[in-house]
Order: sequence, then structure tokens, then C-alpha cells
Amino acid sequence: MALSDMQTAFLEQIDVDESYRFAKELEQFKTNLALGYRTAGSQAEFDAGEHIRAKMLEIGLTDVKKDAFTLDTWDFSHARLRVDLPGGARVFELGAYQTAFDTNGWRPFMIVSAGRGTAAELDQLDVTGKLVLIEINQRADWWIAYPAYQAHLRGAAAVIAVQSGGYAQAHPAALNAQNISGPADAPAFSMSRADAELLEAVLGGFGGEARVQFDARSTIGRGGVSYNITGCIEGDDPASYILLSAHYDSYFTGFQDDNAAVAMMLGIASALIRMGLRPRHTLVFCAFAAEEWGVCDSKYDWSTGAYNQVFRVRPDWPGKIHAALNFELPACTHGKRAVMRGVYEWIPFLEAFAASFSAAFPGYTDLFPAGLGAAAPVLTWSDDFSLAISGIPSLVNDFAEGSFMESHYHSQFDNDDAYDPAAYRFHHALYGALTLAFDACSVPPLDFSPRLAALRDTLDLQLCARMGVDTRPLLQAAADAEKRAQAAARCARGGRSPRDMRALSAGLLKAFRFCEDAFTRLDWHDAVIFPHEYAQANLSLLLKARESLRAGNTAAACDALCAIDCNRYALAFDDKVCAHFTDYARQQPLDRLMWGAGRLPGDCRLFSTVRVLKRPCSEMEIAAALNAVERACGEQRAVLVRCIDEENSACCKLAGLLESLSGFSHT
Repeated sequence: MALSDMQTAFLEQIDVDESYRFAKELEQFKTNLALGYRTAGSQAEFDAGEHIRAKMLEIGLTDVKKDAFTLDTWDFSHARLRVDLPGGARVFELGAYQTAFDTNGWRPFMIVSAGRGTAAELDQLDVTGKLVLIEINQRADWWIAYPAYQAHLRGAAAVIAVQSGGYAQAHPAALNAQNISGPADAPAFSMSRADAELLEAVLGGFGGEARVQFDARSTIGRGGVSYNITGCIEGDDPASYILLSAHYDSYFTGFQDDNAAVAMMLGIASALIRMGLRPRHTLVFCAFAAEEWGVCDSKYDWSTGAYNQVFRVRPDWPGKIHAALNFELPACTHGKRAVMRGVYEWIPFLEAFAASFSAAFPGYTDLFPAGLGAAAPVLTWSDDFSLAISGIPSLVNDFAEGSFMESHYHSQFDNDDAYDPAAYRFHHALYGALTLAFDACSVPPLDFSPRLAALRDTLDLQLCARMGVDTRPLLQAAADAEKRAQAAARCARGGRSPRDMRALSAGLLKAFRFCEDAFTRLDWHDAVIFPHEYAQANLSLLLKARESLRAGNTAAACDALCAIDCNRYALAFDDKVCAHFTDYARQQPLDRLMWGAGRLPGDCRLFSTVRVLKRPCSEMEIAAALNAVERACGEQRAVLVRCIDEENSACCKLAGLLESLSGFSHT
């Protein structure tokens, strides 16, 4: 049967109503009876996993199993604040972050209004043993961990955060939850803007206090166990896989994130089974646990289940899985264009698929005025990043664009009120058809040219020349590797003997894993970058700061330095806080850093300098700041030289790996 005919047959079997019903069924499993939450390693997560396992068996998946892994656990039962208001007592329901706090029933506390929770604001207050009410924008200002830890160091009982913007903006009653990325003993909770307005009326503004009653239980465990749930549609080749995945832990109701995705994954499986598919590759369907969080006090505390699965539980998956399709928030649209966000090496394949799918099934893509497209690279927001760096080429339905992330995401308004059945049907159709397209490929459709082109395009040749860094060897090595990449891509598209097919697949996946190891790095805000981009960006800012200081413009110099790494936080928090959240990203056991381990190219720490430049400066202070900037320039230049040298060597090695693939015969 032709691929287009198989895709048409698949579309006829889609049942989004069945998927919707299963997504709703998952809502019954929760740690917090009022708000939901299905947290890492909790009984609710375990019970949901059992329900998913039963559903896999019901629809006819084979080899259904539970893969155990260890993690830190979180169980959030409740958090309630009782306040005496002019009209009588009110009880506010609070959200929570992954920290430990148990009042053992109702307890009296003083609560104090503390602005944005900065060190300067806390300096004006006595917060010892008190609940500290703050208002923050986690997208524009700082993550919840910073003020929570700052208040903890000042002796506060806990922080209660209100979102002034960035997240949970769907409604004044919206609560927020995020991965804490901070210590478990620095408790943090979430309050809605509507409730905070009532409370602030009692407190009377900054520094105001009131006596309240608080009842909360949020518990953290170490060395717990959770389970990834897998099932299969066996293919002609039992040793080569295509993976479809979604995560089954959640905040609040979690309808979009990620109940609907788990249900869609199983809906695709069910439709494939109903159409009688016998795939070329074995199709593996995996519900990951602990995506939202799973490691205490780590900068990289999410994607725990997926990372453990491919690095510890099933390290044999990389090298066997030809393609991984991960799903997030699929029952709504995210902008005017539908985007398949994947690894660089898939861009040509995905763009060709987008064109063919749009032409063959316009009734689906008409939902998006700007059409269907592809983007790279995968980002750190979801499990596909953990899959990619393990050596498994991956993608996700892109969900970072659009208003949902600021309005509903990680709030109790992520429920089926935002359900869009047309978008849900589209995502079922698109990713089921894409699964069939991948299955039609005898070898992984990897083309290394886009990554090498992106490597070249991100080089700032003018800056490098200004810093005396020779980029010519790297440019030549990248060009040579790109020629080999084009030849390897042509080879991958050709027909060949079964023996050569298996060897070519192994070689392509080996080259892909090498690229992830050599070229995938992170900046301090978790953006995915090439190694040279880190120091290159910092040097550009350092040169701006140097020019500003020489001109006596300390404000502009401060702005430039605050844009480097984590230095902007030094204006709001003290050294111990800033040092903790910098050191812990590099100076702890690798198993606590998971997918972020070793991916930060450097640390350009200028905390004291930015604090000095924020206030009026003497000539001596400006001179000292200039010396600090010059010193940092030298250090960052050394990082840039090292990264470019390593990229040069990596391009040469990649060219060799790809050259070795050119000899496979075509039949």
C-alpha cells in the first residue's frame, strides 16, 4: 500500500472523542482534592500509570511494561490560608512548589507584605518565622527559587508568591506552579491575584502584617520510585523502533499539559491498530513520569522520567530508535502556524512532509492561516531534549508560541474549557501520518547539513576578528563536513540491501549522537546554543560595557553586564543566594544535573561589579570596574578560542564519520 493510502486509512480511524474521554479520566488521579496535581513519585502518579497501563492492554498494545527509576518525590496535599477580612473570615486555597512544609493542621502565623522579595526589601523587615507575601513576574523578573531562598536565609517560614505577569494570567483567580529549581527547605506557595488583593487590603501595603491561620502539607522524599509505562506495536524489525511519547504527571487538572497528549498518543496507537498496520519498525508508546520535576535543588530538575529512561533504564534505546515524536499540549492551537520542532537533521525531511501533508489533506492544515512548517533545534522545555541528547532524533509539536503559555499554562485554568476539538483532530492526523512517514524510511532520514549551516551562521566573524580569534579552520572544516553530509543524505535516501540498511542506520545514529555531544550546549537561561555562542555573546556585551565605562556611562555598562549569565540577579539578591544558584549548576554530582550536566561552557560572574555600577560611582570605582571587565574579556576570549578549536576538531571528526557512510551500496 502506498504511503498516502496508508495515511488516508489512518485518518479514517481517528477517534478524538475517545481520546478526549481518556484525557478526562486521568483527572481522577490527584494528590490535592481541591486543585488536582499529579506529582513526581506520588500515589496519584502511580495510580495514573496503572490506568495508562490498563488502557494500553485494552487497545491491543503488546509487551506492556513498567520501567522503574529512582527520583526525588513530591506529594502536595493542600495549602489553605485563613484570613480575617472586614466581611468575615475567608479561606484561600493556595498552590505550591516542590518544597517541604507541613503545619500538621491549622497553625497561627504572622504574614508580612514584602514587595518583590528582594534582599533590599527584606532588609527593611523582620521576616523571622513569618509567611512572606511577594509579587513577582517569573518570565520578566526572576524564578520563584530566588526570593524563596532569600527569605529562607532571613528566617522566614515560607514565601507566598503572586504572579504579577508572565504566567497564570488567564484570570485573577489563577494560581501558578512551576519546577522550583531550588532547595526543598525554602518553602514556596502560590496565591491568586484576586485573593492577594483582598489580603493586601488587610496588610495595608509594604511592611504591613496580619495574623493568619495556615494549614499546609507539602512533602519531599529522597530516593523514591516512579515508572515509565511502555507498550508496542511490533514491527517487521523488532530491533529498530519509532517512539511516541507524552508525560503523565501534571500540575492542577493538567488537561492540555499533558493529559490530552497521553490520550492522543494512545489514540494514535489505537487508530494504527484498528487499520491493521504491520509497521516496518516496532512502534513504542511511552508515558513518561516526572516530566515537570523530579530532582531537589537542581537547575535541571525537570524531564526526570525521560532522562532516566534513555540514560539509565534503557540505555540500549539510543541506537535503536530511529525517530521519537513527543507530544505536549495538543488540544489547542499555539499561534497561526503549526510547527513541528525537531532536531536540525530532520529539517529537510519535515519540510518535505509538511508540503506533502498540506497538499494531500488541506482540510486539516486550513486550521492554521500561516500553514504548517518545521523549526530547529529542540528546546529544553520538554522531554524531546533529553531524548535528543541521548542520541535519539526527536521532535515535539511546538507549543511555546501563542498566548496559552502566559495565560493558562501551569494554572488551574488548564482544563477542558480551552479544549479545541479541531486542533486535537489536526494533531492526531498530523503526527499519526508523520509516524507512518517515518516508518516508511528504511534508515533514519537524517541530513547533517542544516546543523553545520547553523553553526557557520551563528559565528560572528567580525567579533572574532576583533578579538584576534581565527575562525578560518573552523569554517573550512564545517564546509568539508557539509559536503560529506550532503553525500550521506543522498545515500540515506537510496535503496540498499538489508545488511547495508542496518549498518547505515547505525552509522547515521552514531553521527547524530556525536553531534549532540559536540555541538549542543546551554546558556544560563537554558537556551540551546552552539558552544561558541556562549563566549561570543558575552564578549559582545563585555565590549559594550568597556566602551560605556570609558565614556563614563555607568548605567549603560551595568545594563550590558546584567545581560551576561546570571549577573542581573545580583541587583536583587545577596551573594549567598546568587552564588548558590550559580554554583549548583556546575558543582554537584552529574546525576543531579541530568540533561544539563557539562553543557554550560563557562561562568562569567560579575556580581560585585554590577552592584557598584548601579549606584553613583567614583573614578576609582569606575577604574576597578573597567579592570574587572578587561579581566572577564580575557577569560571569555579563552573560552571562545577553546570552543572554536573543539568545534573545528568535531567538524573534522564528523566529516570522517559521514565519509565512512558513503560506501554503502544501492540496490
